[in-house]
Amino acid sequence: MFESLHLSGRVRKLGMSVCLAAASVAVGVAHAQSDWPASKVINYIVPYPAGGTTDILARLIAQNVGRALHTTIVVENRPGATGAIGSAFVARAAPDGYTLLGASTASHAINPALNPKLPYDAVKSFTPVALLGTIPSVLIVGPNSPYKSVKELVAAAKAKPGTVSYASGGNGTILQMSTELLQQQENVRMNHVPYKGDVPAIQDVMAGHVDFMFAPTAPILPHVQAGKLRALAVATAARVPSLPNVPTMAEAGVANFEAEQWQGVFAPAGTPAAIVQRLNAEINKALKDPEVKAQLGKLGINVVGGAPDRLAEIQKADIAKWSRVGKAANITLE
Repeated sequence: MFESLHLSGRVRKLGMSVCLAAASVAVGVAHAQSDWPASKVINYIVPYPAGGTTDILARLIAQNVGRALHTTIVVENRPGATGAIGSAFVARAAPDGYTLLGASTASHAINPALNPKLPYDAVKSFTPVALLGTIPSVLIVGPNSPYKSVKELVAAAKAKPGTVSYASGGNGTILQMSTELLQQQENVRMNHVPYKGDVPAIQDVMAGHVDFMFAPTAPILPHVQAGKLRALAVATAARVPSLPNVPTMAEAGVANFEAEQWQGVFAPAGTPAAIVQRLNAEINKALKDPEVKAQLGKLGINVVGGAPDRLAEIQKADIAKWSRVGKAANITLE
């Protein structure tokens, strides 16, 4: 009887100790969240080389949001494997609000759609923070191209399958996948010429070595305006303000065709909701800054912003879309 009472007392004491420890941890976590970022440096990982769109965008956001949070946001480039190396680093990072990821359609929609061996889950391993903007793709041909419209281009591809060539910045890129989508919708077959990056691909289209390609707006806009490239259509639901006379793909005769790139910010899965909401609010404020908007416009980015759910929705929709296209074209990345 005595041993039973003694044991019961020890259990009660142990239970009280566990409860106190749990309460202490909960208070510590709550304090850490309320104290965030406490002037501690935030790391913003860019999974691509310096100088690209994602990198430039990250530095704009880091400067403005860091100032608002009274801390420093350091942009770190961890390129490789179409964004997988940097993304994997963030997926493994502590979910404490001090590690962010600058992601894109390539890293978080096309890569997971085509690569079954990624070391993380592109959806479950991350917490969406904010959709920054979208980048329209433009179907371009050289100045001396015989194709004056999308209809003419498609008709030529149907007449002689495999003879019309198209360039892209590499296998599995949004630029290749856009043309794969076009081929599937129009039931045509074209010849893919992959390059190591968008710039050399654009240059060869300009020179007439390749018939056409889908390209992002910013690098081709000066060439279109100078008459060195001809834009046949934009792969967006509405016309692009910087190319007001260029029809959409639907207006050009290809219905239900959209192939936009997007840029967004993610954090590791499990990042506290309060921190995510604070980051989202400050990023949205930065996107409304006139100077930031002007610089994004020069990059060909349409500012979007909005709640974290908006980024989650566009990501999931694009993974499903590019998975269907990749499967139909038998394209995989490993």
